[in-house]
Formats: sequence, structure tokens, C-alpha cells
Amino acid sequence: MSILSQPHFHNEEAAYQHVEAHIWPNGAVCPHCGETERVNKLKGKSTRIGVHKCYACRKPFTVKIGTIFEHSRVKMQLWLQCIYLMTSSKKGISTQQLHRTLGVTLKTAWFMSHRIREAMRDGDLDQLGGTGVYVEADETYFGNKAGPHVMPAYRRGRPYIKKGKAGKKRAIVSLVERGGPVRSFHVKQANKENITKIVRENIVRESVLNTDESPLYKAVGKEMLDHMTTKHSAGEYVRGGVHSNTVENYFSVFKRGMKGTYQHCAEKHLHRYLAEFDFRYNNRSGLGVEDAERADNALLGIVGKRLTYKTASAG
Repeated sequence: MSILSQPHFHNEEAAYQHVEAHIWPNGAVCPHCGETERVNKLKGKSTRIGVHKCYACRKPFTVKIGTIFEHSRVKMQLWLQCIYLMTSSKKGISTQQLHRTLGVTLKTAWFMSHRIREAMRDGDLDQLGGTGVYVEADETYFGNKAGPHVMPAYRRGRPYIKKGKAGKKRAIVSLVERGGPVRSFHVKQANKENITKIVRENIVRESVLNTDESPLYKAVGKEMLDHMTTKHSAGEYVRGGVHSNTVENYFSVFKRGMKGTYQHCAEKHLHRYLAEFDFRYNNRSGLGVEDAERADNALLGIVGKRLTYKTASAG
């Protein structure tokens, strides 16, 4: 039986029950005062679906309060459908496709997708790697920067790599624990200072750092257990277990999705798209996470991530 035939994708009451089971595994919790005991679910023909009442603070509430769903008039079953579609599509699903599939307006589909990307943002502050664990690091460039390009004074007129194109593009730095998670960052500039800060804050010092021959990693690489490199300019991409192919593969999926599915992304929204691709990679089939569980994992991230249309539009 197809997962899309599950009741919570087609029945509003079942949809609320599905969300409540994940957000309130031990029973309803009042978002106003935190009460768990004196809380009852209201019933009756005139009562809205999913409404509870707290008899400590005397206020009604639903599971939507304090989540990405708050103040949304979109049916919960459509939210769950949207989450499933976004988490099960390896290279993403466009706003136009969500608009056609869900039967909502284009504006609503755009806002829903950004709220869900906000839920996908990783709040885990644990560092990557560990004693002897390989962590790959690399930088890439995607899309032109917003506004006119101004060459920094310290370059003294010298062009960037790739005939000056990289200096005009948005820089992305990704760290991948081999066989584990990825963490990506949109940085103003992929320079030694920014990359050193990212590596120090996100990789355990006892890890083995794998990169290409870029000089950006030389200094911080000395702080790791070991720093191994391959020389791409000489055609060397793998030397035994030394390579950065894992992070390169991640970039490949990211760029195929951004170019083929989304086609356009304003720079102010790039961090949310990176969060989306990071989430799917960190909840991939290779780690034993299939579509249904991946959608449920995204659902666990909805709490405390309120996003208004004005905020989303502003980036």
C-alpha cells in the first residue's frame, strides 16, 4: 500500500492526530503556560479540529501554536503532503509543482516551502568527526552575488580564480563526515579567515581532514590529527582512502537540484536551500532513513521556528 494512501494525508482530523503524536508524544502540552495535567481536548460539532483547552491558564490552543504552522489557514493534511513531497524528492520540488499538486496558490506554495526549509534547519551543535574519522571539506560557487561586484582593495586588481568568475559568485563551504552528516554554509567570501573559523567550530580536532590542494586549508589543517590532500590540478582525485569525492558528490546533487528544479534562488534565501539539501543528505537511504521516516524527522523540527511571510520575503 502506498504511503500516500495513509489517512493523515487525506483526513484533517487524522492529520492533527499524526502531528500531535510526534510533537506531544507524552500528551498535550499548553504552549501558553506549559501545563500538561489540566488539559483536555474539546469536542463537539461546532468545535474546530484539534482544539485543546488548558484549565490552568484558561486558554485554548492547538498543536500549531509555536510551530511553522502557526496562523496558517492551509489544511494540516496539505502541510503533511507538502512535507512528504519535499523530503522524498532527492533534488527538491519546485514551487510551481507544489502549487499544481496541492491546489494552493503560487504564493502559498512558496511560503509553505520556505517554512518547511526552516523546519529542516539543523539545530544540532555537535561537531563533526572524531578520533581518526575522515571529514572532507571543500568550497564551491553557485549563482551571482546580489548587487554590483566590487573588487576588494587587497586584490590590487588581480582577478580571482576561474578568470574572475568565482569572485562574482556566491561562495558555499561544506563539511562532510565520511559515512555521516554534512553541514553547509553560505559565506560572504571563501577566504582563509572564514574557512578556518568554520572548520575550527564544526570539526573535532582529532579528525582527519581531507581536502584538495587549496591553500585555504593549510593552516587549520595543522590543527587536526592529520590533513591529507589530493592534487586535482595534476589529475589526482583519489589516493587510497584520501579524497574529497564525497563532498564533491554532495555539491553535484545540490547544483543539479538548484539548476534543474529551482532554477532561480535569491541570495538571501540560499541558506534555507542549503538547509534543505543538508537535511535530505543527513536523512538519506544510505543511513537507513526512508521517505516516511524522513518526513517524520522533518516534522520534529517544526517547533520553535516561527516564520512570517514578511520575514521570509526579507530573507
